[in-house]
Amino acid sequence: MTVAPAEYPQPSIPERSMSQDEESGYDSPGSATSDLPEVYFSRPHLKYLNGQLQTLEPEEILKWCMISLPNLYQTTAFGLTGLVTIDMLSRINAGGPRQIDLIFLDTLYHFDETLELVDKVRERYPNSKLHVYKPDGCANARDFERIHGDNLWDTNDNLYDYLAKVEPAQRAYAELNVKAVLTGRRRSQGGKRGDLDIIEVDDAGLIKVNPLANWTFKQVQEYVTKRNVPYNSLLDMGYKSIGDWHSTSPIAEGEDERSGRWKGTTKTECGIHNHRSKYAEYLLQQEQKKKEEALADALRKVELRRNI
Repeated sequence: MTVAPAEYPQPSIPERSMSQDEESGYDSPGSATSDLPEVYFSRPHLKYLNGQLQTLEPEEILKWCMISLPNLYQTTAFGLTGLVTIDMLSRINAGGPRQIDLIFLDTLYHFDETLELVDKVRERYPNSKLHVYKPDGCANARDFERIHGDNLWDTNDNLYDYLAKVEPAQRAYAELNVKAVLTGRRRSQGGKRGDLDIIEVDDAGLIKVNPLANWTFKQVQEYVTKRNVPYNSLLDMGYKSIGDWHSTSPIAEGEDERSGRWKGTTKTECGIHNHRSKYAEYLLQQEQKKKEEALADALRKVELRRNI
């Protein structure tokens, strides 16, 4: 899949004459399709779609996604917004042939209340298939700590984000052939999310749709109450945005919705919504550091031999 908004490089397209239909992103009936990307949005088209979708209610945005985007999944940590999306999809597609599967990244450090909620969601929405991805080679927190050490989120938060969230997400996208995902991000959550578009892409071309981008926390909460949607019991204890137990705390009256995440730091995102290139660069730096340390160790051994 190739999608290119203004801030990303223009993707390579086969060099040939393109009809107006192809340029718009939808193949004309008589065209050969073997060399076409599954979805292609030109920059003007993407800008136009965001302008149109901006005026729609979340249910209408979700209907458009289900019709327009192949290999569509919902990524969720079962926050309040994601739960609303799950419920809306279940109502839109009640008895229908197309179900939107869920992807849950189990970092191994979620609150017990979050894991209890996962079971409630499975029971309430049995047609929403759930794919769970954990850090590679780890079944539980003990495995993670045995391999990567204790409190990695404190000693190396970039590496922790990569191992617990970014790599499992990329593995999920590859194994499930994901082309587009629904997220639970909203502008009212503050931070870098204040200027969200409805449709975004990451630097690997994955389409990200934020169907409730325009909603406030109050609107989300009212929907949950009205529809009796199951939710995380921590919300009744002062939490509004819930991630790992080691980096989540309740918030005070008047604080931003996500101010309880990574409190006391400048961090605002967990990794999966940052540029993938950031982590590719980070891993290259780590690999280079290992090589330099190995070389320094080898030189020390040579020097010791000379001195014997």
